[in-house]
This record gives sequence, structure tokens and C-alpha cells, in this order.
Amino acid sequence: MTAKMTADSLLGMDPGTFLSDYWQQRPLLIRNALPDFLSPLAPDELAGLALEDEIESRVIVEQGQSGPWELHRGPFTEQFFADLPDDHWTLLVQGVDLWIPDVRQLLGLFDFLPPWRLDDIMVSYAPTGGSVGPHFDAYDVFLIQGLGQRQWQIGAPCTVETPTLADTSLRILSRFSARDTWTLNPGDMLYLPPGISHHGIALNDCMTYSVGFRAPTAGEMLDDLATELLADDRYAARAAAVYRDPPLTPAMAGAEIDSGFIGQVRALLAELLDDEALLGDWFARYMTRPKNPDLALDDSLARRASLRLRPGGDKRRYVNGEEDKL
Repeated sequence: MTAKMTADSLLGMDPGTFLSDYWQQRPLLIRNALPDFLSPLAPDELAGLALEDEIESRVIVEQGQSGPWELHRGPFTEQFFADLPDDHWTLLVQGVDLWIPDVRQLLGLFDFLPPWRLDDIMVSYAPTGGSVGPHFDAYDVFLIQGLGQRQWQIGAPCTVETPTLADTSLRILSRFSARDTWTLNPGDMLYLPPGISHHGIALNDCMTYSVGFRAPTAGEMLDDLATELLADDRYAARAAAVYRDPPLTPAMAGAEIDSGFIGQVRALLAELLDDEALLGDWFARYMTRPKNPDLALDDSLARRASLRLRPGGDKRRYVNGEEDKL
């Protein structure tokens, strides 16, 4: 990566074209997106990060002692890595951008996207045959090949109802059919929208840099919003609004729930969710909340967003899940 690298050269097109034609719509393979790209990390250095207590890491073994697609969670030991088979396993380390400045620099290439949408950069290493199985993710991701070669098979869109294997804790698809198959070399990049099934297989010792952007589900957001409403005194009066019956008739006294009751529930919740100021404040806090609060004390790693609900209105700044009062 060079200092002159721009979004246009990264994407092979104007960022506006990418956002209108591909973003959250369909995959895009970009050959030589990062010319002469050299992996900022060696496999041994990545494994070293996985020894640390503060760093989230996983190893997936395709045929483990307990069965197929065996999941191990870090931190690991040097002996653990020494005991792994020669092939068909994968090491994944989350949030490498928080620890390695050379990895963090990759984020500057994605300035055509809101920075508060960023999740982290996960780095994976796999020897020949290493894979995490066919699956889909609930986020946008740019997969940058950093070392070796990985074959990516791209399948159909999936939902939470898509069948997965029952004998593993991983959400691996029970049926997968590839529509496209691409082999990525160092410097190549693949963009995948949320929900697109895919299966990456290491053709040799390889490392992949996964730049992920959060795409939270409706359930995750509702759960967090409800928690905030109950915990924050500023929202107490809104959260304490009491359900009231619709105009009752004797015919509505039976065990059957009349649609009028459902209408009252909808109206009560809609009034709460129709508060733009409340939702804006919560959403800015939610999307800037750091995954690792201790590291977020470093100002260079802070997650920031600005919020202006109406044209000409005051702009409010949010840093690491809190409104910045300064």
C-alpha cells in the first residue's frame, strides 16, 4: 500500500458507482486492488497475538478430535499450535487494527464509507485446505488477500432460516452450491454484502485481511434500545408510558385477543420509535460503542460520529458510545 492509494484505485471505479451498483447488493472481485501488497504480519506474528489474553482469537479444525468443524477459543499456547495438524485448520484473530499500526493504516482506504460503520479488521491464517466452512455473515466485508492464495466460492443469498449443520457450534451451511469461483492472489480484494453465502479454502499457506463493517440485525438493535430505555433516566418517562385498552365492548371480553388490542400496542410502540431525537441519540451511541473499552482510551483508536437531525440544527458529537460534551 502506498500513500497515494485512493478509493478509486482500490475499487477500480468511482466510489459513487461502487456504492450505487454493489454496496449491500452483490459481490465484487477487484484484481490487484492493492498492487505489490505485502502482508504487514507474518503467520508467526499473528499466532503470537493469539497467545494474549486481551485479544479475541479462534481456531477452527475441519476434522477435530471431537468431530468435524471443531472450534477452539483463545488465548492459546505455543504447544497448542505445535499440536495442530499439518493442514485443514484456520486461525482467526479479531481487532488486529487495534494492535498493529500497519494494519490500522488499511482503514484509510475505506474513507468512502462512514467510519462509525466499521467493526474491525480480522486477520486469518490457514495452511493448505484451511477453511471455516461454507457460511454467511451479517456484515459487509472486504477480503484482502495478504499472503498465498485462497479460493473463494460464492453462493446464493441466505437468511437466518437457511439450514445449517446441527453437530457443530459454528453456523455452517448444510447445503452449499457455488455460483462463482475465484482464486485470490496477494493484493486482490473481494467485497461481500451481508447474507451472501461463501466458502474460502486455502490453496497454500495464506493470510486474509477481513475489513468488516457492522450491519446489526433488527433484533440486536431492539434489544440494545430496550436496555438503554430502561437504564437511562432521560428516557424513563417515555419507557414508562402505560398500555391502554381500545374502547371495549362486551364482545371483546372473551379469551380471543381482538385486533383492536394489537392496534393499541402498535400505536404505543410507534409513538416511542417515532421520536427522532431519541432514536438518533441512541443510534449514535450504539454505533460508536467500542468493542474493547480499555483500548478505546487511546484517542487514535476512538470511534466517533456526528449527528445533526435537522438541517441547520446543532451538530452533536459522539465518541466511544457517549456524547462528547466538549
